[in-house]
Amino acid sequence: MAYRFCENEQFDFEVLVLLGAAWQKGSDPGEVLATASALRDADGREWFEGWTELARRVRSDGERASAAGRGTSARDAWLRAAGYFGTGLVAADALSDETRLLPVFRRHRECFERFAAAWEPAAERVAVPYEGTELPGYLFRPAAGGADAPTVIVNNGSDGPVSTAWTMLGAPAVARGWNALLFDGPGQQSMLFEHRMPFRPDWENVITPVVDFLLGRDDIAPGRLVLAGISQAGYWVPRALAFEHRIAAGVADPGVVSVVDSWWNHFPPELRELFDSGDRDAFDGVMREGLAEDGEFAAYWRWRAKPYGIDSPFDLLTEMGRYDLTGVLDRITVPLLVTSPEGEQFWPGQSLRLYEALPGEKAFVEFTAAEGADLHCEPLGRALFEQRVFDWLAVRLGAAA
Repeated sequence: MAYRFCENEQFDFEVLVLLGAAWQKGSDPGEVLATASALRDADGREWFEGWTELARRVRSDGERASAAGRGTSARDAWLRAAGYFGTGLVAADALSDETRLLPVFRRHRECFERFAAAWEPAAERVAVPYEGTELPGYLFRPAAGGADAPTVIVNNGSDGPVSTAWTMLGAPAVARGWNALLFDGPGQQSMLFEHRMPFRPDWENVITPVVDFLLGRDDIAPGRLVLAGISQAGYWVPRALAFEHRIAAGVADPGVVSVVDSWWNHFPPELRELFDSGDRDAFDGVMREGLAEDGEFAAYWRWRAKPYGIDSPFDLLTEMGRYDLTGVLDRITVPLLVTSPEGEQFWPGQSLRLYEALPGEKAFVEFTAAEGADLHCEPLGRALFEQRVFDWLAVRLGAAA
């Protein structure tokens, strides 16, 4: 892709995601481009300040519109503000003051909840029973959904805000007359920031309680559940489907067989050799020296490592090695669509690897640079993504597209 908005690769990708969110009113291209232009060479602190400042301004617009009785303007402003707060949080680990993360996260979530309440009909805040606690979520419905409407369980990725899960998967589902459940699982958003609950590799133990919750309701049609996931959920979705067979179809965007590979892509071969030697102290020493010398990478490492709750780099990568589908691929019989965006920068080649190993009904859907739909999660190809993915789901479920 020829576009480049920021020198920092992660920040540049976040700008692409925000621009794509405009398709579902999750951003305004002018606001995004103006802010990104001012932050082209930004460090983490400047990035955090720039996006949270925009978010506060847009949130204020929403409050003024709401006070004046302009519900549509307020609703749209709150969704954009939620997305901008979420974008700022990407750089929270570059700040010297770690206490700033939680207040900004809560502003992000407050804005999303005000958006959800202003949706027509208002989204229902739900709590999924889970191992002695609850997973928070939002159940969105279309204005004119039938009793047999499909329900999409939206599985977020490793660090994306709930507003992105909405624009990428929730909104297109509801636009087609389907229900959409957004939730925070272990290590995600509120479960991480407010409850310090880390990720887990056996994601079926997360999705099965979600399915139990939905099927325990009178207003959800059994046999018409979809599990769709973005980013690292390209691992979690097929992992869950290997054990949870009450789901009618799944989507992995993209396909992920081995999560840890995205981390090893950043390291030289000799570092991998040191890790494979099993010398934990030596490996951690080298890693910590490198992190101390590169502040930008150190902030990125902390942000990506935070959901695992493990301090030692050696122990972290060892734990991440458990996030591997190799031993359960033969158990996945639920129809599964695997996306394969050209230029996938985190798990290159793994979509095809997953697809070829699936024993049941499956689909392999490519997205290309020529279509403007390349890169991880097709950030600028959202209309094309929705068309191809939801049309395939509609055929599987006999539903409207």
